[in-house]
Amino acid sequence: MKWTTGLLAGMGLVLAACAQEPGHGDNPDAQAFVEYMVEKHDFDRDQLNGLMREAKRKDSILKAIKRPAEKAKPWYEYRKIFLTPQSIAGGVDFWDKNAKALTEAEKKYGVPAEMIVAIIGIETRYGGNMGGYRVLDALATLAFNYPRRSAFFTKELENFLLLTRDQGMNPIELKGSYAGAMGFGQFMPSSYRAYAVDFNGDGHVDIWTDTEDAIGSVANYFARHGWLPLEPVVVLANARPNADMTIVNDSLDANWTVGQLAEKGFTTTAQVAPDLAASVFSLETEHGKQYWIGLNNFSVITRYNRSRLYAMAAYDLAQEIVKARGGRS
Repeated sequence: MKWTTGLLAGMGLVLAACAQEPGHGDNPDAQAFVEYMVEKHDFDRDQLNGLMREAKRKDSILKAIKRPAEKAKPWYEYRKIFLTPQSIAGGVDFWDKNAKALTEAEKKYGVPAEMIVAIIGIETRYGGNMGGYRVLDALATLAFNYPRRSAFFTKELENFLLLTRDQGMNPIELKGSYAGAMGFGQFMPSSYRAYAVDFNGDGHVDIWTDTEDAIGSVANYFARHGWLPLEPVVVLANARPNADMTIVNDSLDANWTVGQLAEKGFTTTAQVAPDLAASVFSLETEHGKQYWIGLNNFSVITRYNRSRLYAMAAYDLAQEIVKARGGRS
C-alpha cells in the first residue's frame, strides 16, 4: 500500500469513529510542524494538514505519561513483575517457535538468543501486548500537548512519518504504546530508523508481525550499542567493611574497571579479568542490600531502558528461560 493511498483511505475509515476527539489541525505547533516537514522532507502540505486533523489528542496518554515511574519499587518487588512462571514458559515457547531466527541472529550479531527473547518478553509479553494506541495519536498528543518533552516527541513524530513513507506503511493504522513505542521490541520511531533491520530479506522492515525482523532488530540494537560476544554481564560482589560507598550506583555506564572496584573495596565472587570495564550497584532484596558489579554488557542492556532494575530483570529472565529449556539449542 502506498503511503498516500493508504493515508487517504485510512482517514475516511476512521473519521467518524474519532469525530468526538479533537484533532491537531488548529494547533499552532502542529501547523509549524507541517511547514517544517514540507520544507525539510518535501511532504505534501495538504496531506499533512489532513493528517494533523486526524491525529487525535488523547487525555489518557497525557495521564499515562505523568504516572509515577516504576523505579520507586525495590528490586525484590520489581523482579516479581517480570519473572513469573508464565513469563518463563512464554520465553521457552517463543524460543522454540523462532529457534532458527534466534540462532541466526546470535551468529550474526553476537547477542545470546536468551537475551533477545527476554527483552521481547519484558517489552510485550512475546508480542502479546504491543500497545493499543495509534502511534500517530500518541506522538502528536505528546509532541503538541506535553511541553516538558515536546522536543523529543516532535522529533519522534518526524521519524515516524519518515519511516512510514520509506516503508510504504499507512501512518494511521500502526499501533503502539502510549509513548509511541512499536512492535515486539517496542522501538521508538528513531530507534526503528536507526536499528530495525529486514532480517529475513523480504524487502520490508516489519517489527509488528514479522518475528524474524523483530528478533534481528533487537539483536542489532544491542550489537550497535557495544554488546561484547561471550563476555559476562554481571557478577555478584562482596563489599569490604571499608568499601567506598560513594561509588555505588554512581553511573549506568561502566566507568571503572573490575580491578579499580576491588581497590575501592568491592571484590567479585567469581573470577573475571581485572581490566574489564565495570560499575558497582546495589539491589534491595528481602534480606537486605546486595552488591553487584555490572560489566560492559550490563551497561548495554541499560541503553535499551535506562534502569538497573530493568537490566537485571532482563538478565535474570534470560537465565531462567535457559534453565527451563534444559540447555536445548
